[in-house]
This record gives sequence, structure tokens and C-alpha cells, in this order.
Amino acid sequence: MTAWDHSTDFLVVGSGAGVVGAVRARALGKDVLVVEKSDLFGGSTCMSGGVMWLPHNPLMRREGVPDSVHAALRYFDTVVGDAGPASSHARRLAYVNSGAEMVEFLESQGLEFRRCEGYSDYYSGVRGCEGGSARGRSIEAKAFDKKELGPWQDRIRLGFSNGLTVYTGEAGPMMLMRTRIGMAVLARVALRTALGRVRGQRLVSNGAALSARLLRTLLRQGVDVWLESELTDLVVWDGRVVGAVLRQGGREIRVRAREGVLLAAGGFARNKAMREEYMGGRPTGTRWTSANPGDTGETIRIAMAHGAATDLLDEAWWMPSWLMPDGTPAMCLSERSKPGAIVVDAQGRRYFNEAVAYQEAGQRMYAHEREFGGAVPSWLIVDSRHRSHYPFGMSPPGRTPTEWIEGGAMKRADTLEDLARQCGIDAGGLLKTVERFNRFAEAGVDEDFHRGEGHHEQYYGDITHRPNPCLGPVAEPPYHAVALYPGDIGTSGGLLCDEHARVLDTEGEPIEGLYATGNCTASVMGRKYLGAGASIAASAVFGYVAANHASLVPSRP
Repeated sequence: MTAWDHSTDFLVVGSGAGVVGAVRARALGKDVLVVEKSDLFGGSTCMSGGVMWLPHNPLMRREGVPDSVHAALRYFDTVVGDAGPASSHARRLAYVNSGAEMVEFLESQGLEFRRCEGYSDYYSGVRGCEGGSARGRSIEAKAFDKKELGPWQDRIRLGFSNGLTVYTGEAGPMMLMRTRIGMAVLARVALRTALGRVRGQRLVSNGAALSARLLRTLLRQGVDVWLESELTDLVVWDGRVVGAVLRQGGREIRVRAREGVLLAAGGFARNKAMREEYMGGRPTGTRWTSANPGDTGETIRIAMAHGAATDLLDEAWWMPSWLMPDGTPAMCLSERSKPGAIVVDAQGRRYFNEAVAYQEAGQRMYAHEREFGGAVPSWLIVDSRHRSHYPFGMSPPGRTPTEWIEGGAMKRADTLEDLARQCGIDAGGLLKTVERFNRFAEAGVDEDFHRGEGHHEQYYGDITHRPNPCLGPVAEPPYHAVALYPGDIGTSGGLLCDEHARVLDTEGEPIEGLYATGNCTASVMGRKYLGAGASIAASAVFGYVAANHASLVPSRP
């Protein structure tokens, strides 16, 4: 047996939402250690909206929002279908039941949440999909004052809200800045932000709030958190994972984990070699991803070297993105759903419902590229009404930064023919597409792709626009266009786990002592993204599940 430098009951590798497993294990009386390879706490969770998609959760019940385990499972069945063992019935059931239980537990530990009212499930109202919730199953952490973390307040990874104390659940209506609804939300956000500053607070929201609240809980529990501590190997004895080898400050540290090791260290979105190996020959690369810089995949490789099975390695949380003048990818979310916007291929043809959930949008882009070509990149085209009424990226309505045009990131033209020329799109094809699309827009019915029928599509549309909140003609010059790529916010394939979050080997048997959750695993959602915060929630839930299971397994001395 090896000599150990440090011993604990439960070792958690990674500091995203999977640290819920650390909070749970400590509450069960276990000695816990959390290690993070970077110099900042929070991982991908901190960079996200921080929302968690949790069916039949306690907040829904308190507010009288109808839901049930049966409805959630029906939603899984009709949207995800048969996606293999990563999304087995047992895993789905564990996710739904343990998720609701987890929220009650976290609230008992002092975490505070709010419902994202109206943030619909992504396939609610979509043809053929049953069990979705139009009012939404997502929750998010309430805003948090980082000053409560004391010396740790600057060790939290930065979020994306640019200093505004805005909730992710407010994003949809806030995009309607020129409407009474949008102005009311903007005023509320501005007041909340201003009050925080007047009070001397360092308020954070979104994923940063969730991460900060989890860190505060860990610190209050007395859990050790080691930053700049990278996993380099697992230690296996008599067929069981009994510890791990870390690299910290240039030296090797061997950590004993008596009851288990939980891998919660993200996927491989930033690993070019792994993307090329597993993405099935698609045009891919790290230049389009918005994932956490630490999303480099070594944790998956280490587990594979010890016999771990994998699945869905060709899948990611796709996010259509355009490139800023400096090459930075900018996520394209609500822009696609608003009236006055279309997405076309190099032939000027629409080929999917522009307002679908972002993961599916990326999948449609790749499918069209594979079958017909000309979809990577595609082109998002908007008219002047769209540009004057809605934000684009971080630019408010009516303001298009000069550097976007001069740097070539965005094309602008007074005619569709000239826009097509600048973009390299077939002009005749584009004119025919726009003519047909504009007829649909006037009638409010997308006869080709049913845009605007789903409740989530409507959420990111313009509810003040009639007759369809997602359809408006592309008719008013000048026209603008950006090249659209299948970017992502992380990979969603990885280690294959059972309903107890145990990592399985290539024979389908659990590797004793080894658990995993989050983007280093093959997702319980299969190849679909069911609702806002589905990935963050799964990471938290299966971290919670892992801690529960590990606490019941006799530990090795």
C-alpha cells in the first residue's frame, strides 16, 4: 500500500456545481477535501447563468406550479427518447427524485433560490413533445454579497453580467428594452445594482452567485478547499479507487480517500486533440468554444486509463456563435428568435427553425453541413427593425459598434443582393428565401419549420409582436449579417455512470470508490437540452447522489 501525504473520507475533484457532493458529504459527518486545478473557484458553473432545471422542485410546489415525477419522465421519454445507458430510466428517475430532495437539503444549509417564472422548458409546446412546463422548472441562486467570503471573495471566477445584478430568469424580458415590459425589468435590475453599491456590497448573480453560496457553505462547514491542485492520477488498490495523486506547486501529493473520489472537473471543450479524435470528423476546434479555460479533458483520460467506459463523446452543449473582431466567440441566443431574423446556408436557404434550443441548433447546423454543405458557417441575417428594437450581443438596440463593421465581424448593406455578395451567399437563393419567409411572417405561421410554436421560442421572441412573437419580415434596410458557427459552452459526453453516479468500466460494472458528475460524464439528458440549467443541475444532483451512496459504503482503513 502507498504512503499518503493527506487523508480524507471523500475527495471532490473540481469546484463547479459538483461540489454539492462535498456539501452533502460534510453534512453527513464525513471529512471532505475539494481540489481545483486553477487559481479560481467555480469552474464552468461560475461562468454560466447558474440556473438549475429541476422538475417537481420545492419552489414549484410552494408557488402552486403544477408538476409531477410522471410528467417529468414523460418529458424525458418524448424529447430525449432512447439515448443509451447514460440516460437510462434509472438515471432519469434518480435525477428527478434526488433533484427535488437536493433543493430542500441545500436550503437547509442556508442557500437561497428563486424560481425563473416563465422560463419555459425548451421543448414545452413543441410538436410531439409531452410533459413540458410552460411556466418552467428552473431555479437560480439569489444574488450574493461576495464580501461574506472574506479572504476568498476574489478567488471566485468572474461571471458574465458585467457588474449588473441581473437574474438569468430576467434575461428574456430584459431583451425587450423598448417595451414597457423590458423597461420595467431594466429598472428593477438597475435599482438592485445601485442599492448594492450604495450599501457597499459586492453583489454577484447568475452562476457566480451559486458558486459563491456553495463556497460559503463549504467554508462554514470547515471543508478544506485547495486551489491550484491538479489531478494527475488515481490510486487503485485491490480493484478499488482509494485515492488520487495531485500536482500542487510543483510537487506531487498523494491523497487517501477512504470512502470515494468524485470527479467533477468538466469536459474537454478546450482540448483540440480530443475534439478531433471524438467529434466524428466534423469541422470543430477550440476557437468557437465559450467553455471554461480549464475544460481540457485530462480527468476523462485519467479515468479511461483505469478502465472507465465512455459515451456520447461526439456531443456538446452546442451554442451557435459569431466571432467578434478579435476572434472571441459571442453566443447567439435571443437574436435568432426575434422577429426580423433568419439563418441561411451558403445557398441562401433556411434549413431549420432558428428559434430552437441552442444545442439542437448546433446539431442542425452540423447535420446540414454533413448532408448538403454550406452550413459551417451559416449566416444570421437581420433587418434594421431588428437592429433598432433588440440587443445584439452586448450592444443595445440601435447601436452597432463601428469596429464590428470595420473589422468584418458584421456585414452591412442597403440591399439583400449586396449583403449576399459580401457574405458569399447565393443572391438568387437568398431573395427567394426571404420572399417566402416574409409571407410566413405576415401570416404568423412558419409553414416550413414551425418557428414560434414552442413556449421557449416565444420566451426569447417578442411577446408584443403579433401575430407570432418570433416571426417578422426581413424587409427594412439596411440589413446586417454575421457568420454563425456551431460553437459550444462545453462538451456533454464522457464517463459512463449508473444511477448512483458510480463510474462504470467497459464491462458495465461499477469501479468501486470512483464517482463522477458534470461535463466529465455522459449526460443524463442524452443528446438534448431539456431546459435552462439542465447541465448545471445534473452536475449538482449527481454530486449529491454520489455523496449519499459513498456514505453508505464501508470505508477502507
